[in-house]
Amino acid sequence: MTTARRAVRPLRPGDRVAVVAPAGPVPPDLLHRGRSVLESWGLQVELACTAGSRDTPLPYLAADDATRAGQLQRAWCDPDVDAVLCARGGYGALRVLDLVDWDAMTAAGPKLFAGSSDTTALHAVLGPRCGVVTLFGPMVATRAVTDDPAAREGLRRALFDPPAVLCGGPDARPLVGGRATGVTVGGTLSLLTSTLGVPGVPPPPDGAIALLEDVTEAPYRIDHFLTHLLRAGWFDRVAGIALGSWQECGPPAEVRDVVLDRLGGLGVPLVEELGFGHCAGQLTVPLGAEVELDADAATIRRCDA
Repeated sequence: MTTARRAVRPLRPGDRVAVVAPAGPVPPDLLHRGRSVLESWGLQVELACTAGSRDTPLPYLAADDATRAGQLQRAWCDPDVDAVLCARGGYGALRVLDLVDWDAMTAAGPKLFAGSSDTTALHAVLGPRCGVVTLFGPMVATRAVTDDPAAREGLRRALFDPPAVLCGGPDARPLVGGRATGVTVGGTLSLLTSTLGVPGVPPPPDGAIALLEDVTEAPYRIDHFLTHLLRAGWFDRVAGIALGSWQECGPPAEVRDVVLDRLGGLGVPLVEELGFGHCAGQLTVPLGAEVELDADAATIRRCDA
């Protein structure tokens, strides 16, 4: 089993955080409301990004690729910044992976990184290269932070007082029972598929615990992503699988049938509806942390807690 990455010191009131937009344009109202939430937690907030789309003919990007890559790198390499938090997802993180000076990022030392959805591509490189546990959860300029008390509190806990155990919600249940211990990998399924073959993106470590979710993908698309990952050997080292939400992905029973058809035969513990991803009250889950997955109890327990 590959050694888990180091956990980063939790935040304390007075710490400085930088908010970056490595993907899509940021709604101004949500950005400023999200900043107010962070400030209410006693944090000093630097908006390293601007609201809206600028300096690019592509309106689905927050800025041109070099600007977004530089924004991320400067925030991470700033010794006065204790955490880098993503404003939102959308699309665009994959475009900046080859524009970041990863050696400089690694040399800058550890700090917290949080984001989800499209920023799955950044988790896949930043965590392993910088040797840190990262957080897959609500983003600053989204309604998960501004309008969802449970999701907001989950992010706050993960940043300031990481819980030892994450428990699935009332709909969580085992599809294949059992327990497994390993290092967490994953994120949004479609983005994981997009990173296959990308330089600098390592495969899952031996004995990994895969965390998978997605949004607005039809069951046949989920089948495609899982089949591609299977054929590429991505699941070869996986010891357990936790599934989050499949928001707007079609009838839940159809999604469950796809998952069981594609993953049920792996013979590893498999739990569904654990409560992370694009859903109300979403959990903030660690990537790169050693955990015990208990599919029957629908829990993830941090082994470093």
